[in-house]
Amino acid sequence: MKKSKFSEAQIFAILKQGEAGVPVSELCREHGMSNATYYAWRSKYGGMDASHMAELCETKAELQRLKRMYADLAMQNELIKEALGKK
Repeated sequence: MKKSKFSEAQIFAILKQGEAGVPVSELCREHGMSNATYYAWRSKYGGMDASHMAELCETKAELQRLKRMYADLAMQNELIKEALGKK
């Protein structure tokens, strides 16, 4: 997945500007992004504060780490089963 050029703090600041009444088209032009990106962020992060956004990112990173661990263990388990079955 492509990494965003905006940090969580920047996304949070842009969304706060939008909530403050700055027109979306002006925000998008100022920050060099599309309207669709703004609305995707709003649907994903709307109503969150900075601590919730950081917690969400940490949870995603932890989930990726656990998925990799599971894949490694599943592969090792399969190899062991194959080795024991051939004897």
